[in-house]
Amino acid sequence: MKLKQLEGLLGNLEQFSDPKVELEQYPTGPHIASRLLYMAESMYGDVSGKVVADFGCGCGTLGIASTLLGAEHVIGFDIDSQSLEIASINAAELELDIDLILCDIKSLGPKGKFVDTVVMNPPFGTRKKGSDMEFLSVALKVAERAVYSLHKTTTREHVRRAALRDYNAKSAEILCQLRFDVPKIYKFHKKKEVDIAVDLWRFVP
Repeated sequence: MKLKQLEGLLGNLEQFSDPKVELEQYPTGPHIASRLLYMAESMYGDVSGKVVADFGCGCGTLGIASTLLGAEHVIGFDIDSQSLEIASINAAELELDIDLILCDIKSLGPKGKFVDTVVMNPPFGTRKKGSDMEFLSVALKVAERAVYSLHKTTTREHVRRAALRDYNAKSAEILCQLRFDVPKIYKFHKKKEVDIAVDLWRFVP
């Protein structure tokens, strides 16, 4: 599947109807999602034929992209049941088979390695400090091959240090820098849309 085709399909997905600010729910746009998965597959072969977990899957965008790129089995995890309902509708619309599990990501750590690849757009940690790092810590415990994750560019050195020193990642590489469009979806947002610089990371556990 070509990149443009993937981005087009992701652009038709339903997104949060009532986003929860405490969970930092922002839709992962089709531009970023398609590039994350396309790079993971075309550069490293980390998607096709692999078991892929989408951490904090929300409406299922990254998990659906993984399935469209040939993942053998995709599991989406989220703490919010309403998001999982939307993800289920999105997958059904495209006639895709994805397992969706309601759980707190932190509870997955003790399970050990049970997937090949983790893809995620974790909370940025603006509302709950450190939540982005909690996601990364658990992802590195459960992934066999690689973890792909988006983090604010302003946290770059902190992310690199934590991954290599605290979470024992073998490598932490920035694949590219992207602009994350945050639409005006919460009352406290003053502007119609805000661009946030984010790094797309590939971590090897």
